[in-house]
Amino acid sequence: PRDAGATLVGPIRVTVDASDPDRWVHFDFSRGSVVAAPAAREWDLAFRRFNVMVNGGPGFDGEGAAIDLGEVAFEAVKAAPDTGWVVGAAPRDSGHPALARWYDYGFTSHLLTPKPVVWAVRTADGRYVKMEILGYYCPGARAGCLTFRYVYQGDGSRTVRPASESATALHASTSRAVDAESRSILASIRVRSASAASSRSRASSRRRTTRW
Repeated sequence: PRDAGATLVGPIRVTVDASDPDRWVHFDFSRGSVVAAPAAREWDLAFRRFNVMVNGGPGFDGEGAAIDLGEVAFEAVKAAPDTGWVVGAAPRDSGHPALARWYDYGFTSHLLTPKPVVWAVRTADGRYVKMEILGYYCPGARAGCLTFRYVYQGDGSRTVRPASESATALHASTSRAVDAESRSILASIRVRSASAASSRSRASSRRRTTRW
């Protein structure tokens, strides 16, 4: 990956494999990649399963923070806000208090589905990002792969919308592809869950018949 420098880059789609429940995976927006064993200010977000951590607040070395911008169109967000930023909280392993609400939990399916919201993120060095979480499942229906798209502003300003129409068109195409992929994985998991439930029901019925 190449450092973005003082430029506006995106929208970019990334999938981070955070399926290991014992390890935080660190991501740096300026490089657009996961960072192994980063220095204190060389990462912006960290992921562990469904937990998300921002490099800012008590116990952190960065200036990071985040805001839930609500259910707005990704391309409609032109700039990061001036106020309302939420920093991380101690203990740092607990994840970020705002980003902890990125998903809806299905009590019947036991699946995590991303809420249709956009987040503004302030990076460890005070740059600005808009991002949207699109998926949580890896190929093969394994949990813990977070897919998200983002626009990163490297010049220090709050502008987070590309000026060119071609960038917006690219975003729209990528969005549809990601949504379709996420829906396909979730559908696969639901089919497997339904099949397993049906098998358990048949087995239970056979046991009851045998007892009587």
